[in-house]
Amino acid sequence: MLPIVMIGGGGHASVLADILIFQGREILAVISPEDISQRPVFKGMTHLKNDEDVLAFSKDKVLLVNGIGMMPKSGFKRKINEYFLSLGYRFETVIANSAYVSPFSKIETGAQILPMAIIQTGVTVGSHSIINSGALVEHDCNIGSYNHIAPRATLCGQVETKNNVYVGAGSTVIQGVSIGSDSIVGAGASLTKSLETNTIAYPARVAIKTNS
Repeated sequence: MLPIVMIGGGGHASVLADILIFQGREILAVISPEDISQRPVFKGMTHLKNDEDVLAFSKDKVLLVNGIGMMPKSGFKRKINEYFLSLGYRFETVIANSAYVSPFSKIETGAQILPMAIIQTGVTVGSHSIINSGALVEHDCNIGSYNHIAPRATLCGQVETKNNVYVGAGSTVIQGVSIGSDSIVGAGASLTKSLETNTIAYPARVAIKTNS
């Protein structure tokens, strides 16, 4: 297997590095403008500070992992990926050992499946999407590219998400719902109806005033 160059040195990158190290993968360098010395997982690794430093590595001799977290309505991760893809670099798919990924699912190139995530039979996870720690993607879901299914989110069966969708931590999407591109399901929300493109679903907030 080819060695890895990690783009990003923050929290998400550290989780990915932890997975890769456990799997015996070699990380040649971490590319980050920020200080990485406070994260033990990066100890001893070569630290380069500019994205252009990636070009020092042959596109045929390394694989890239984009460790930049994917925030709602941010195209930064995608922009970086598209730049390096245009130069002929390739991105590694990362799947944690503790994740369950059905052999009858399809995980596209560059996707990242984090610890304790569950990907059931018939699921497709699009390229460069993140299925974060403890997320559950039930049978026959179709996840688009550049999605972020945040920790402990649940997608019930046959959910479809288009590209650039963010499903917040601890949220639930009911069976058969479709979520349009560039939409957001807020943390803790329970989504029972489909969302059109570029829509935000907030969780219900109920405040009850007591007499005490």
